[in-house]
Amino acid sequence: MNALVIEDEKPAARRLTRMLEALNLNVLAQLHSVEEAVEWFSTNTHPDLIFLDIQLSDGLSFEIFDAVEVSSAIIFTTAYDEYALQAFKLNSIDYLLKPIDDEELEAAVTKFKKQRPSASDVKLNFEDIRKLLGVNPVERDYKKRFTVKIGQHLKMINVDDVVCFYSENKGTYARTIDKRDYLLDTTLEILEGELQPDVFFRVSRKYFVNVNAILDIISYTNSRLQVKLQACDDLEIIVSRERVKDFKFWLS
Repeated sequence: MNALVIEDEKPAARRLTRMLEALNLNVLAQLHSVEEAVEWFSTNTHPDLIFLDIQLSDGLSFEIFDAVEVSSAIIFTTAYDEYALQAFKLNSIDYLLKPIDDEELEAAVTKFKKQRPSASDVKLNFEDIRKLLGVNPVERDYKKRFTVKIGQHLKMINVDDVVCFYSENKGTYARTIDKRDYLLDTTLEILEGELQPDVFFRVSRKYFVNVNAILDIISYTNSRLQVKLQACDDLEIIVSRERVKDFKFWLS
């Protein structure tokens, strides 16, 4: 069984890895930040089980799952008090209070093997934990503008003027309402944690779309959808099949 350790304290990550290997789990990697985890999930096969700390070096671990869809089950490893831990007990998702005890770790792994919680359980539990910890994604400060270099000049682009973000030839671009493309010094993976989620949706690995720029949505082959945007008549924007359901929910 494959596992992943996401823990910002490297000594704690190494200790947990040794404990898991003693239980015959194959630890694929040790990750220490939201950015590192988002990049890893975007390029690797997801493990059976994630051991997840809440507070990482660059933010709360919930931000990982705002950026990427993860199908793995999760066991929390945390130093939070019992008030917060009430949330972790929902939907039979387990938690381990630091410092982690060998017997409790083995019991949590055994519990996972018997119950195999689904990805939908994990998503629901995140929302309950957010509420108990007072983490409201609506109150976050999202990106309002980008600065791009044009020749010897710097230009500011308001996010409200962007109809879509897309990747091409290893570059990330913003397409604005006046049908101009600007090369950004970022990636789509990083943008997922910076854009307001009720305005921008990642319809595929290549495109983010602005809900306010949608002109039409058309049925496409293989149960997919095609999105027509303002100022994007030259772009073929397809909602990937695995994102169609979430896209429809986002629109509602």
